[in-house]
Formats: sequence, structure tokens, C-alpha cells
Amino acid sequence: MVSAFEWYGCLLLLTGVAGSVSQRTDPLVPPAPEYAHSIRLDGDIILGGLFPVHARGERGAPCGELKKEKGIHRLEAMLFAIDLINKDPDLLPNVTLGARILDTCSRDTYALEQSLTFVQALIERDSTDVRCTSGEQPIFAKPDKIIGVIGAAASSVSIMVANILRLFKIPQISYASTAPELSDNTRYDFFSRVVPPDSYQAQAMLDIVTAMGWNYVSTLASEGNYGESGVEAFVQISRESGGVCIAQSLKIPREPRLGEFDKIILRLLETPHARAIVMFANEDDIRRVLDAAKRNNQTGHFLWVGSDSWGSKISPVVQQESVAEGAITILPKRASIEAFDRYFKSRSLSNNRRNVWFAEFWEENFGCKLGMHGKRPGSPKKCTGLEKVGRDSTYEQEGKVQFVMDAVYAMAHALHRMHRDLCSGYPGLCPRMSNIDGKELLGYIRNVSFNGSAKTLVVFNENGDAPGRYDIYQYQITNGSAEYRIIGHWTDQLHLNMNAMQWASRDSSMPASVCSLPCQTGERKKVVKGVPCCWHCERCEGYHYQASEFTCQLCPYEQRPDQNRTSCQPIPIIKLEWHSPWAVVPVFIAILGILATTFVVVTFVRYNDTPIVRASGREMSYVLLTGIFLCYVTTFPMIAEPGVAVCSFRRIFLGLGMCFSYAALLTKTNRIHRIFEQGKQSVAAPRFISPASQLVITFSLISVQLMGVFVWFVADPPHTVVDYGEQRTQDPENARGVLKCDISDLSLICSLGYSILLMVTCTVYAIKTRGVPETFNEAKPIGFTMYTTCIIWLAFIPIFFGTAQSAERMYIQTTTLTVSLSLSASVSLGMLYMPKVYIIILHPEQNVPKRKRSFKAIVTAATMTNKLSQLASERPNGEVKTELCERLWKPCLYKNVDFYLFLII
Repeated sequence: MVSAFEWYGCLLLLTGVAGSVSQRTDPLVPPAPEYAHSIRLDGDIILGGLFPVHARGERGAPCGELKKEKGIHRLEAMLFAIDLINKDPDLLPNVTLGARILDTCSRDTYALEQSLTFVQALIERDSTDVRCTSGEQPIFAKPDKIIGVIGAAASSVSIMVANILRLFKIPQISYASTAPELSDNTRYDFFSRVVPPDSYQAQAMLDIVTAMGWNYVSTLASEGNYGESGVEAFVQISRESGGVCIAQSLKIPREPRLGEFDKIILRLLETPHARAIVMFANEDDIRRVLDAAKRNNQTGHFLWVGSDSWGSKISPVVQQESVAEGAITILPKRASIEAFDRYFKSRSLSNNRRNVWFAEFWEENFGCKLGMHGKRPGSPKKCTGLEKVGRDSTYEQEGKVQFVMDAVYAMAHALHRMHRDLCSGYPGLCPRMSNIDGKELLGYIRNVSFNGSAKTLVVFNENGDAPGRYDIYQYQITNGSAEYRIIGHWTDQLHLNMNAMQWASRDSSMPASVCSLPCQTGERKKVVKGVPCCWHCERCEGYHYQASEFTCQLCPYEQRPDQNRTSCQPIPIIKLEWHSPWAVVPVFIAILGILATTFVVVTFVRYNDTPIVRASGREMSYVLLTGIFLCYVTTFPMIAEPGVAVCSFRRIFLGLGMCFSYAALLTKTNRIHRIFEQGKQSVAAPRFISPASQLVITFSLISVQLMGVFVWFVADPPHTVVDYGEQRTQDPENARGVLKCDISDLSLICSLGYSILLMVTCTVYAIKTRGVPETFNEAKPIGFTMYTTCIIWLAFIPIFFGTAQSAERMYIQTTTLTVSLSLSASVSLGMLYMPKVYIIILHPEQNVPKRKRSFKAIVTAATMTNKLSQLASERPNGEVKTELCERLWKPCLYKNVDFYLFLII
């Protein structure tokens, strides 16, 4: 015996001794009052039972009103199961099960007092100081030894009772307690249950919430182990899995004050987006919460998700059908036991005297009164005893009947295997089972495996938990009729029929319970700190795309976001097209220039030996015309689609045409300058003025350009690039990659720089030779050509480099460059050759040979003309001419300067 718990014994002595003494001293008192609040069935093995026959009392009373379904139905299920087992020849043969069933009154403290009855036989009693009124030694009634307990229903009651039963090693099997705390095998090692724990239920409810797309919910729990541990399990699992946030976690007090439920509804309305309410509450609290929601005109606002304490019960939703519509509830998978229905409907006052609460049930069920001592003194109707359950009253089997029977059968199967192992065919209880070891029996309980009353497998894991199997219900109203309908089930994973669901709004769309609406494509979530289910949507701007739900990333440089901004796509590549207006104008000018140049060349070739062609310097003219032709031709590779060949031609022709032109002009102007500078000092001809020398000088200058191009080819071979920065606009939709040759602005300056240097030098010589007679070897036309060309290129520089940041840069710069080259060529062609072609074609009479002069005569004539020009302003024209003739030549052969025609041939 356990002597370490004498305080329990003292309590039992004070309660049990008084009852026993009264029974012995008053022979008129029948033995029943000892068990007035319990049921006792004799048997070889006695099982304990704990059932909430009555509700919790009010104003200090331990017990309240009778619970017909959760109390009487479950209690009768245990009695029915014991009857079936005692009649079964294959299960515990020759062994009779008995029972001691107590009422917990739905209160854990009261249940603790009642459960002390189960351990009376295990506590030593010291009766030395106890005497009867006659002074005789008292005789104590031997208490029943309880080898196992079926119950309790509420988790808080089971936890309280389990703490005592484990001390006395009495196994306990619950039919309804689902608190996760009871899975702790270190604290509740003698506790088992045939229903799955709330950890499974919490997972199933989280799966339901997730399947509905609700990520922002509130929780509501009844104070106590069941409600608090259920919500705790739900919150913990939701935190671990992510995706569901808890807006509020509210608790319903054990003893709620007036208006408490209205305050709870108002609290829930503080987070209006959290419409889904996950409830782990008892049915009384559920009913009052629904009533408060109805009073506050919140019908249809809340989306209720109820645990198995709600299940498919009618009592929480009576007269509150509209506010409960759409509620999703969960219940361990069960089946209605038809045999129990037949058994219970056959119960009457005459054949069910073993149930001490059946008379009270009779009155409550049929709304009548049994005699003067009935429990319903205000009822005008008297019971006849002929009423019939299911005929004269509504009847529906309570949901946990199956589990009560499975719990009893689990205990019976464990005892059967123990009997088989210890007694080896001994009929009845053998001596080894006369004193059953609770720890040994626990081992047999944990190893049972059989098909239960609903043909489902009954097994326990190492913590004494049953596997999770749930049915999912929804409370629906159809054509004015309200009922629970199965919409799915959960067995390790959720199976939900979305098409079977309906909502109060009659809308087929799923109601929302989210903190923030989903972001649109191309938007990222900026999560509110501390609330991962609440966020602000920010669009991925610029060249960023939505890389994930929470981040935007920059596209690679050569890509841009697609229309939805969910990925990147290549930036379109463009080039200058032939049909573009930016290309049509330069090409048109170039074609006209090529035709004109070709016409001039053909004319010069045709009239190659005529005086005008010879006077123009045939060799240098052809070089100059070649340069002009190349300037026009350069337009075409500049506009053509870039490639290695095109880029090579661009590098070659870009400065080559100008180099040909200005090298030839520079040689010409330099020759003129040297001739007249030499004439001032000596009558001897300067060196290198012959056509061959002029060609050598010209091609020497051109070779410098070609050498630079060659070095450029070797250092940086020509290739194409796609410039994504040129048209990288703020709006990615307008971004374009420009296919171009790899010619930088610096390379362009270097390529044109030498030609520009030749052009500037030529201009300087043109200025120096501006005093040469206008009929003398094109000096002044060359000057005008160079002045105009400088103006063109001075205008080119700001236009070309000033548009570097423009979106139209490629078009503007290419057009500007090609037009500038064409204009330069056109100026040279028009000023230097068109007058000659005009004379050759239209005035051939002027294209006749003149008398040749010596170099001395040429210089003398030129000098005379210069002097004449200097004195022209001082004297009359005739006098100047006469004086110069007299001074320079003794016989003045000429009286007019018009004889200077083409002196240098």
C-alpha cells in the first residue's frame, strides 16, 4: 500500500467512514445512498468511469443542469460496451467486468474529489482513533479496487485526475480529452486516449485555414487546458509553418462577467480584416459568443473555424443559425453505432435502474415530472413511464459514443492479452491477476490493435495518442433548413471539397480573411515589421523585375523587365535603317554627289588635253576628285548594318576621303605660295613644283592617314558592339540597344583629326595666297572652298558632340557626320570644278591654248600686278598702268592686265 499519501487517506476517511457508519447503525437506510452520485456494477475486474453527467454549477453549487447527450449518452455507451464484452465468449471468457462511474459535473476540482474514490483501496487506513457511538471498533466497507479508468471528457479534468492516477499506477483511457499537453509521456505516463490530440487537430485546422487562403486570423479559447493548449498548438504550428498570422488571441474566462462576450466581439472587430476566428472553446462559450455576435449585428462578418468541441453539435447553434452559417468545424472521424441506438431507445425506467441519473434524464428528455420528488417541480405534466426514446422525443446519437466504446474495448483487449499471458487458459482470474500491476497493464494497453466499434483501427503510439483522423463539416442553410454537411476529411493531410462549400453571402467566391490583398504581378511585398502577413505593395520600378515575392532585382544590363515585370527579356536592338528619314537625306545627297563627281571625272577624262583641264593640274585634280568621291561614298558604310566588313570600311573611308581632298588642296596652295614667295626673291623656280613632285607630296600626306588606320586595325581590330546605354531611357519600354561599330568618340576625333589638320593648314595657305590674281591657278576659289569648309565643320562639332545625351544620338550624329562630309565634298566640287565644266561644256571657245611664258615673265607679271593693286587707290587707273610700264620695262608692250590667263601649265 501507498503510505506516502496519507493526506489523501485522511480525506477519504472523513468522507467514507461517515457513510459507512451510517449504513451500519441505521438498518432502514438501503445501501444505495452510498452510491447516490455514482453507478456501481459488480464484476471480477472493476473499471472506473468519469463522465460530465451534469454541467458546471452556478453560485457555488458543484453541479448544474443535466447533460443529456454528453453525459447520459456517453455513460450509457460505457455500460453498453461492458454488457457486450461480458456476453462475448471470445473476449475475457469467464471474467466479468464491473464499473464504478462518477459524475465530474464538468468541473476539474469536483472531478478530483470524485476520483479519489478510485484510489481508496490503495490507501492504508488508520482507524485506531475511530469508534462507533457504542464504543465498538468500526467495520469499514472494503472499497472496490479500480484497475483502470475510462475518462474523462474535458482535458482540464483529465489532467487533474491523471496527476493522481499516475501516483497509484492506474491506467487511464480518455474518450474525448484532446489537449496536446497530455501527450507528454514524462508527466502523464499512465494516460492514453482513443481520440487524436489537438496537435493533430491544430494542424488540420491550420491546413483548412491555409486551403481557404486565409492568412490573417484571430483565435478564441476557453480558459482551461483544452482551449489554451489547443490555441497554443495552433499558434506554434502556424509560426513554424509560416503563412498564417495571428491578429489577436483572446481568452474566455471560466466565470465570465456580464457583457464579457460583447467585449470579446468588439475586440475582434478591432482587426476587421481578420474575419476568420479559430475557436477552441466549450459548447457553452461557443453559444454565447455566437449570441454576442448576433446582438452586435455581425451576422455574416465572422468566419468561424471550430474545433471538435463544436464539431457537429446542435446545442451551440440553436436559435443562432444565421450567425453560425458557414462555420467550418472539425470532428474526429466517427460513425454512428446502430447497435447502441437500438440499445438506448430500448431503455426505460423499469429496465435501467442501474443508472442513478436515468430518472432525471427521463424528466428532462420528455419534459415531465416523476412524482413529488421529481427534479422538475414546475412541470405540469407527469411522466407515465410509458414514454419511449426516439418516439416521444428527438434522438441523435452523441458524437463521442464510438470513442467511449473503443476506450472500454481497448481496456478489455489489454486485459484479455494479459490474462492470456499470465493465466494460460485458467478459467476466470488466476492468482497472478488477483492483484493487477498497473504498469504492466499499461504496457498491454499501449500494444493493443483491433478494429473498433466503427470498424476503424484502434492503436496507440508511444505517447498513448490515437492517430489523427478527422471529418470536416460546414454548417449550411439550404431552403431554410440548417444542417452540418461533411465537406472533407483529414488523415495526415487535408482533402477538401471546395465545391461543396457555401457561404452566407450566397457568393460562390471564397470570403477573404487577409491583412493585405495579394500584390499584383510586378509588385513586391514590403512586410510590416512584426506582422509578416501584412504588407504594402511596391512596384518594381525602372529596370527592376520581381525576383521573388519580397524582392525586386535589377535586370542584366542588356535586358529589361517584361510587361508583367516578372522576368527579364532582351532589349530590342536597333540600327539605322535605309528607309529612315535620317538615312534617306544623306543617301540622296551622296547619290547626287557621286553622280556629279562621276560627271566631272568623265568630262575631265574626255577633255583631258584641253587647256582648262591642263591648267587645273590634271594629276592633282584627279586626286582631289577621288577624295570628293570617297567623301560621298563614305555615307553608305556609315548607314549600312554594322558588321566586321562594314566597320572596317568605316575606319578606312571615314578620314580617307577628306585626307585625299585636303592633301591635294594643301599641296596646291603650298605650291602657289612657294612660287610667289620665291618670285619675290629670285627669278629661279622653286623646287618640287612639277606634277610628279606634287603627287609624291600628296600621297606622302595620305600615307600618314593610312598608317594611322593600319595601327588602329592592329591595336583594336574592328568589331561590332551593342550600345545599351545610348538609348537607356527611364522607361524600359522605350529602351533600345544600338548596334554600332566599336568606334568611340575619341577614335572618331583621331581619325578625322589628321584630315582636319590638313584642312586648317590648307586654309592658312589659302589666306596667305589671297593676293594672287584671281586668274592665277585657282588660289581664290581654293580659299573660298576652305573658308566654307571650316564653317561646315565648325557647325558639325557642337551638333555632333552636343547630342551625346540625346535619345536620337545615333541618328543625329550619323546624319550630321555624313551630311558634313557630303557638304564638304560638294563645296570643293562646286567651287573648284563646276566653273571649269561649265566652260568646257557650254563655252568651248574659251577653252583654247594661249602663248606660253617663261617663269621669269610669269613672276614679273605677277609682281607688276601686285604693285598695280597697291597703287590703285592713290592714282587714276591709267596713270598707274603707264608709270609701272615705264619703270619696269623700257618698251611697255602691254597696256592692260587682262593678258594674264593661264600662266602655270
